[in-house]
Amino acid sequence: MPRLWSQTIATHRDAVREAVLDATAALVAAHGLTGVTMSQIAKDVGIGRATLYKYFPDVEAILRAWHERQIDEHLKQLLRIRDQTESAPRRLEVVLAAYVEATSHHGRHDGDLADMLHSGEHVAAAHTRLREFVQELVVDAAAAGAVRRDVPTDELTLYCLHALAAARDLHDPAARDRLVQTVLTGLRPSDPD
Repeated sequence: MPRLWSQTIATHRDAVREAVLDATAALVAAHGLTGVTMSQIAKDVGIGRATLYKYFPDVEAILRAWHERQIDEHLKQLLRIRDQTESAPRRLEVVLAAYVEATSHHGRHDGDLADMLHSGEHVAAAHTRLREFVQELVVDAAAAGAVRRDVPTDELTLYCLHALAAARDLHDPAARDRLVQTVLTGLRPSDPD
């Protein structure tokens, strides 16, 4: 098969896959996770169900792919924010605030479905990448003198991530800002007596 033809087929497949994930995201936003069906996704994308089944075996596989894409986009956004910020202490602050904002906008997933979405290898890998990313920011801020040095940076990183997980239950932006500031206060070196 000629190379151009192979590239055209691959591009088409990628476009269909992205359209399926976009339709899934819209359906989740409108109806929740349990409101997503193969028939509705195929209809919204403008393809037949048989074609959809060539890409994904079931709704669960589509939801996993959608969730993986969503997590990857959140991590890319945090990297962009980091790269646009000058000083190490400020980078840590803006990334933590952006992380809180992203996690607070997650919809509530229904019981078993939430367990399924959050149990995949992609979620474990994303948590590892996030932890390493935040630890790098903590290390840089510590080197700049803005983070305490009496606690290992891996422990401070876990403190940040676990404390900021509370943002999922905070609907008020001011409350989320206070949470970020509280975490940052806990990271600061204590004043010498």
